[in-house]
Amino acid sequence: MTGQSVPGRGPAQVRYVRELTELRRQAAGLSAKDISAWISNIKRRPVSPTSISDWLKPNPRVPRSDEKFLLVLECLHREASLQWPGTAQAHWKKLRAAAHAESRLQPTLNREPDHREPVQGVPSELVVVGAVPLPAPHFVDRAQVDQLRAALTRERVAVVVCGMRGAGKTQVAAAHTREVIGNLSAGLVGWVGAETRDSTLTGLSEIAVVLGVADPDGDSLVSSRRLRDHINSTPTLTGVLVFDNATDPDLLTEFLPIGGRVRVVITSTDRAFTGLGELVDAATGYDRAESIDYLAAATGLDDHTGAEALATEVGDLPLALAAAAATITTRRLDYRGYQKLLAAQPLPTALPRHRGTGYDRAVDQALGLAIETVTTTGETELDERVRWLVGVMAMLSPDGVDAALLEHNPDPLMGAAITRCVEGSLVAWATGGRVLVMHRLTGRVIRERATATDALDALTAIAAGVLAPHLFDPTEAFQRRSEGARLVDHIDALTEHTAADHSALSPGTRTAVLAVRRWATNQLARASDLRRAISHAKHTHVDHHHLVGPDHPETLEARYNLAHAYRKAGRVGKAIDLLEQLVSDRQRVLGEEHPATLTTRHNLAFACRLAGRVNQAIELYERLLPDRTRILGEEHPDTLTTRNNLTFAYQAVGRVNEAIELYEQLLTDRTRILGEEHPNTLTTRSNLAHSCREAGRVEEAIELYERLLPDRIRILGEEHPDTLTNRNNLAFAYQAVGRVNEAIELYERLLPDRIRILGEEHLSTLTTRNNLAFAYRAAGRVNEAIELLEQVLTDRTRILGEEHPATLTTRGSLAGAYGESGRVNEAIELYERLLPDRIRILGEEHPTTLTTRSNLAGAYRLAGQAAEATEQYEQILADCERVLDRDHPLTGAVRTALSERQSSGRGSGSSRRKLTDMA
Repeated sequence: MTGQSVPGRGPAQVRYVRELTELRRQAAGLSAKDISAWISNIKRRPVSPTSISDWLKPNPRVPRSDEKFLLVLECLHREASLQWPGTAQAHWKKLRAAAHAESRLQPTLNREPDHREPVQGVPSELVVVGAVPLPAPHFVDRAQVDQLRAALTRERVAVVVCGMRGAGKTQVAAAHTREVIGNLSAGLVGWVGAETRDSTLTGLSEIAVVLGVADPDGDSLVSSRRLRDHINSTPTLTGVLVFDNATDPDLLTEFLPIGGRVRVVITSTDRAFTGLGELVDAATGYDRAESIDYLAAATGLDDHTGAEALATEVGDLPLALAAAAATITTRRLDYRGYQKLLAAQPLPTALPRHRGTGYDRAVDQALGLAIETVTTTGETELDERVRWLVGVMAMLSPDGVDAALLEHNPDPLMGAAITRCVEGSLVAWATGGRVLVMHRLTGRVIRERATATDALDALTAIAAGVLAPHLFDPTEAFQRRSEGARLVDHIDALTEHTAADHSALSPGTRTAVLAVRRWATNQLARASDLRRAISHAKHTHVDHHHLVGPDHPETLEARYNLAHAYRKAGRVGKAIDLLEQLVSDRQRVLGEEHPATLTTRHNLAFACRLAGRVNQAIELYERLLPDRTRILGEEHPDTLTTRNNLTFAYQAVGRVNEAIELYEQLLTDRTRILGEEHPNTLTTRSNLAHSCREAGRVEEAIELYERLLPDRIRILGEEHPDTLTNRNNLAFAYQAVGRVNEAIELYERLLPDRIRILGEEHLSTLTTRNNLAFAYRAAGRVNEAIELLEQVLTDRTRILGEEHPATLTTRGSLAGAYGESGRVNEAIELYERLLPDRIRILGEEHPTTLTTRSNLAGAYRLAGQAAEATEQYEQILADCERVLDRDHPLTGAVRTALSERQSSGRGSGSSRRKLTDMA
């Protein structure tokens, strides 16, 4: 091969292949198996024949590292009677490194430069998301790694690595994943702990966040689906996505890509997963030769017979072999001495023996010995810290624990404790060196032993105490939602581990666990992971009811959290039902003046306003305000909030002048008490501008919005929901004074931002779509408006329900657009169906109901029903003057419409004056 070029290879690779081929020729007759046996017997290191064959074949694979490859080269040099000095080793290291570096660039060799713009969601460099495990100590280069690599080059997208627990499925997947990381210059490597639905969704949504395709509302289910669709539809995205320890084939099927260039690896004990991809069978782990090679390397013992006996005893299971080797090394035992200790260990009844295998007893005993060895060395202080560490790890999420959780209170012994646990194979560092992972079987043994010795209560209390300092303030929930999701995973694990027997927990520990669960529910709701929040809230409330009683203050708080989750999800009726009963219960249990009782009353009023029951909301706020003032004081933030929300309700029923006066007073107070830059102060400035706009003082509103926007950008950031709302309101005000093109431009820039930041189905995104359609109407682009409104109506009906006030608004907007496009009969039909719904839901005197009546009269006029239109306008004007301020914009609009009718007589009514939809 000397002097020949190698197709597709660069010069460094050509030289590497040429020199390797020559060395191989000089050592002719030496097979890959011979080399593997020499390394195993002489160097006490395991290197599989398959790997050696890959490295030495005519078109060889360049090894990723030097260590094992140099052993192969040494064997070849000795067989060829060549010297193996340090200079030769340095030469081959340099040669291999250059060839490997060139191979990583191979996809771009002999290709014209690509000047295309980067595709959104396709990283320009390698992105690794998730805790990819590092190589286990003395990792054996197993045949399954080669099988996995080969399977992933074939047609099917997914490959399933299947075998029993502890068989090393994760290490097989991780070995390939690390190889991808070493070879791929740009693309995606994602590692997802898939043991539960929640951990799966959390892992997928974290990848979606990194790629920029996540649901900004924080809904992990939506983010996971969007990631799947992104991989399917982006052929330029390459890499690997691993679902580790998967348990539910039906769940995973929904999120598996079916196309694209990202390959999927699934590890599981459940062979039902083989229907999802090609099988790589990890079986029970190593073959016998691999087990013996591993033990020789890990223990340093030269006893082939003893190693084979131990491998037989533990069934070649990698997890058990690692624990056995660590115990042998730490206690300076030989194989026979270890087997005596192994035989003396009891078998927990929770780990039954699998017939025909003969090693499950030994697996559990090996883990027990490893735990005892690591936690009992005679160094009292360090032993205590190690026992604390393994106890915490066993109680938290098996997908890994960030070291920062364990280091909240600096402890000089923590580093040594972690090191001992890693060396003893009780825990391992994930890729990146910040996440510690304990095997699920190891954690289970620790928990079962704690249960048997009445120590589970202490472990639970310690774990809850570790989490407590990291539970951040609810006001940060959305900004820190990824961090919060990981904390919720730990809380869910803690809940699961103590669910079987609540009586094992002391009252104090049970209180601590319930407290972190309530935080988890609140975190999910505030981060808008609403599907998970509602489910979590339901289970948490049921457990509170069962464990501490229906009237316990903590149970009432759990019920409040459930109502909050329902309200955030738009299920306002459910929230009102819960809050009405909760007000009564909190008054009875806590007293009428307790802050929690007052808060429940406030949120009941808030929910009523969201449901369109504004008069009821006003009544509730007006009764609450003097109570909060008397109990909390005039300047308490909660009192100020009630004043703000009462004023908003006044504005909603048309009392706009009163609202403006109250907002001006409140703004002065909030500025003085909270400061000019407090978010609540900014909110009051926004509400004041909104009231000015509703009162017809639109130029004044525009000035207020334009001054507020840069302040919100500076204080809250460009992507904060309140900043986006300010942009929306400013556009609406521009439209109201006829600056329609400016309004459209603002809406068209705002809409993609809201979709990107909040998600397509967020209520605010739907509002911007509705308002953009309204602006199109104002600009005469009626057909575009109709198309957009029909889409919004479908989405709002599906997401919010038919009777939500926002859905009613879109129905009214669509009817108005129909009328302006000449489809007057359809407009009348829509208005006539809408009006009784608005009367029933909002009441006859609500400004929005009066607007619908006015628009229906306008549709009658367009249809030539002049007498009917005039009669309607007269009745509406009388009601507007009675209910609204005399100078309210709606009153003026109806008065103008009636005047036009009267001045034109009772003619054909052919005027094409636009229908006004002010809702």
